Amino acid sequence: MVLKKINDPSDLKNLNVSELKTLADEMRAHMLAVLSKHPGHFAPNFGTVELAIAIHTVFDTPRDKVIWDIGHQAYPHKLLTGRLDSFDTIRQTDGISGFLSREESKYDVFGAGHSSTSISAALGIATARDVNRDDFKVIAVIGDGGLTGGMALEGLNAAGDFRKDMIVILNDNQMSISPTIGAISKHFHKLISSRGYNRLRTGAKELVNFISSDAKALAQKIEASLKPGTLFEEFGFRYFGPLDGNDMESLIPVLTGIRELSGPILVHVVTQKGLGYKPAEDDPVGFYSVSGQFDLKTGKSLRPSSAIPKYTDVFSRTLIEAAKQDSRIIGVTAAMPGGTGLDKFADAFPERCFDVGLAEQCAVTFAAGIATEGLKPVVAIYSTFLQRGYDQVLHDVCIQNLPVVFALDRAGLVGADGPTHHGVFDIAYLRSIPNIVSMAPKDENELQHMLKTALMYEEGPIAMRYPRGTGIGVKLDAEPKPLPIGKAEVCREGEDLLILALGNRVSPALEAAETLSETGIESTVVNARFIKPLDTELILDLAQQIGKVITVEDGVLMGGFGSAVLETLANAGVIDVRVSTLGIPDRFVEHGDVNTLYDRYGFDTQAIIRTGITLAVGSQ
Repeated sequence: MVLKKINDPSDLKNLNVSELKTLADEMRAHMLAVLSKHPGHFAPNFGTVELAIAIHTVFDTPRDKVIWDIGHQAYPHKLLTGRLDSFDTIRQTDGISGFLSREESKYDVFGAGHSSTSISAALGIATARDVNRDDFKVIAVIGDGGLTGGMALEGLNAAGDFRKDMIVILNDNQMSISPTIGAISKHFHKLISSRGYNRLRTGAKELVNFISSDAKALAQKIEASLKPGTLFEEFGFRYFGPLDGNDMESLIPVLTGIRELSGPILVHVVTQKGLGYKPAEDDPVGFYSVSGQFDLKTGKSLRPSSAIPKYTDVFSRTLIEAAKQDSRIIGVTAAMPGGTGLDKFADAFPERCFDVGLAEQCAVTFAAGIATEGLKPVVAIYSTFLQRGYDQVLHDVCIQNLPVVFALDRAGLVGADGPTHHGVFDIAYLRSIPNIVSMAPKDENELQHMLKTALMYEEGPIAMRYPRGTGIGVKLDAEPKPLPIGKAEVCREGEDLLILALGNRVSPALEAAETLSETGIESTVVNARFIKPLDTELILDLAQQIGKVITVEDGVLMGGFGSAVLETLANAGVIDVRVSTLGIPDRFVEHGDVNTLYDRYGFDTQAIIRTGITLAVGSQ
């Protein structure tokens, strides 16, 4: 078995092409065996096997620096760089990361969880190399989806200007997660595939042998203008391609030749997502990431179906029903229609749903522009990705007080995707911005009512955060109704302890209260609902009555919901209340099982119970 002999990339140097092809087959078989049992990104990695082999065969890694963008296509890279034996732990608690991590390996040159960063990072590394008078190569591998992000174009612009020796490999599989959109993507995909382009290129090459020098120059200009690489050459890159990124026999010699060239170079390779596993080839969107065990022969999931709807599905259904009644509602997403549920909205209202690509800044300001014309844009976006549009939320939406709705999916800990994807900062980063309302539902039913609240709110921007996965199984009301802005809900009453819970922490708080009751500690549990504005009247009244308070949230403590409660008490001059805040400490949380992480960082049911006993007994 060739794969077992690969301890690091140096072991590739002595393999012939036949052995490298065998290695590619074995890598796909190993990824299939692991990913059919454990969740992980699937189709992107089956397309980059040959590319990863070719890069590590041609270049001298880790001395030569390879930056992958985005990290979800780098599983083959991991297999070739000393992580074969640990690969079956990928994305699991205390296992290896599903993305690139500098802490994990010297071959992971630059951490990559979000897209469009590789070109700027590579330019920085190349610049540092030249300042240090070193001579290694720098290679950035970016997907065509990543190229739709504005930061990628900023990197191309700067790299073409600085003229540093660096290589950008554009991995073009015509998809990011969903099919890649955007004018640039459409431009070169259309050119590559068109008969006219290929016929004219052939004709232009033949024609130059029979015409005058002036006409020959004109013909060469026409031929050059048809090249997919014209755009990149205008940025100052030498363009090579398109090449078959799954054909090592042609890829390795080309990369070997390019390795010796100077200046910024762009190599355009075309790969196939899911290559080598037919179900993934046929359905690369469905196999973008697998969420559990599936049958190897059919590709069918082996996970039992749940009658409990996912938060995303409840959001999608509620939005569609609302849009039937209100033609002003517009859906906006940044390359995540399937993940956010806007794909179903697009099916129902294709003329009212817009995907701007992996460009969160554009999505936010685009929505702001829509709002200025009296429409109601709903920006459905993962909490972690809205961080990339923070300035636009502040400057373009909130300063102008525009009625944009932000639906923040995957808020809180998300599990296996780890620190780059945990949606734990939105409470803090939105709470500090004037004009915006921020809220979190306790369950899937309350999500309906909050979305209704957001759609009816006309005074300015409003955000709703909700977690990944299924709800808690409550009955859904037939008709969503708006909630009073800034008003909390008392879910349980008791005189010994006040538990102020937010979002998906309300259910654990109620469970903890039941257990505490068995020990003689009676708790009032409040579903805060709103982070901003807080229900200060209720909080102050109950805090002063009870005197012992726990806040619990699925977010960072610094600047979060608990901080807001403490500020409220301090500003009101309430100093005789004991408060314990539960949530995420001042650190980045690793990947792993969500419940394990809740326990590890102390804001699950048991942590609330322990804290409640400490507060209640310690004050006696």
